[in-house]
Amino acid sequence: MKRMLAVLALAAGCAAQAATWTVRPGQPIQPAIDRAAAGDVVEIARGQYSGNLVIARPLTLRGIGRPTISGGLTGDTIRVRSPDVTIEGLIVRDSGDSLLAQNAGIYVSPGSHRAVVRQCDLVYNLFGLWIEKADDVRVERNVIVGKRDYASSQRGNGVQLYNTNGAQIIGNQVSFVRDALYVDVSHHAVFRGNRLHHSRYGTHYMNSYHNLWEDNDSYYNRGGLALMEVRDQVVRNNRAWGNTDHGIMLRTLQDSVIENNVVAGNARGFFIYDVEYARLTGNLVVGNQVGVHLSAGSTRNEVEGNDFIENREQVRYVGAKDETWGARGGNYWGNYLGWDRDGDGHGDVRYEANDVVDRLVWRHPIVKLLLASPAVQALRLVGQQFPVLRVPSVVDPKPRMHPAHPNWSTWNDKPSKR
Repeated sequence: MKRMLAVLALAAGCAAQAATWTVRPGQPIQPAIDRAAAGDVVEIARGQYSGNLVIARPLTLRGIGRPTISGGLTGDTIRVRSPDVTIEGLIVRDSGDSLLAQNAGIYVSPGSHRAVVRQCDLVYNLFGLWIEKADDVRVERNVIVGKRDYASSQRGNGVQLYNTNGAQIIGNQVSFVRDALYVDVSHHAVFRGNRLHHSRYGTHYMNSYHNLWEDNDSYYNRGGLALMEVRDQVVRNNRAWGNTDHGIMLRTLQDSVIENNVVAGNARGFFIYDVEYARLTGNLVVGNQVGVHLSAGSTRNEVEGNDFIENREQVRYVGAKDETWGARGGNYWGNYLGWDRDGDGHGDVRYEANDVVDRLVWRHPIVKLLLASPAVQALRLVGQQFPVLRVPSVVDPKPRMHPAHPNWSTWNDKPSKR
């Protein structure tokens, strides 16, 4: 009891000693930061200020009325060099443009654990946020827009996480950067409710484990979510649409759950390469040029209860033997032509995603011009009757007769409405 009272008294004393420093237009910000003690608040009134600030002690830097801090197109606009720093309510802009120096709107240096950046606009910076070797960081409800007049390769990333643990990246909108979220060697993180668009990749993510991706939108990028060299991921309730390459890339991924995502109107819905022991369930794959591109020995996965609808090619499969999906409950395939005589909700004839005509089209795309011709239809029929012409395929022994997503058609036109 005495110990608890002592702790409460210490906390009350610290709160009583915390001070608020106010900076007004025409005054420099850095002297106020330097005067502040640990735990103090530096409030910046609405106005225009020059930047290149350094925060070297735990404090709160708070904007009142959304003031603007400009880095003058040199260096970092704000560099954090202390744990327990909070930055909120600011417009932070105009960092330098050196990729070598990793210039950023806000640079969170190694050891700056528990940093919080929330409700800020980070605009016209090379990197929006660079976070390195800092744990338990929170990045919440920010708008991040890069140097959109630069070529994609010359931009930085929206949020760059390197060698971190426990980050929470929640409710941000990131656009016109190289990669909206670039994540490397960062574990036990949560990425939730972000909108990632008009960049190279919505997410470029590698060598990271035990993370949650939930309720994010990734659209009008080259690639949506790219998860590579990872394991123990939960990827659920995300939407990836209108991307010019893939919606969701799973490359060299193990022991993960990919569930209830919408992948619509991309060149490739899912790109699955070297994936094992993953569970893909309840996903809607609709209106893509290729629904799923599957290759590189991706096997021993559970693929159940997904809807594959209105994709120009349902599955592009590269393999030496059949790959079974839907062994327990089946998936819905919009181009399935079988029947259900016993009324159990599953087709009586198994579904095969690829046949000899599909393989011919992949090798010689001009054949698409003849798909409706009697000759090609006859070739497809002959391939079904003579197994010697059959090619390895994704096979669903229990195809569902009805989709799990009755409102799937609402996604048909959305990707084209830029």
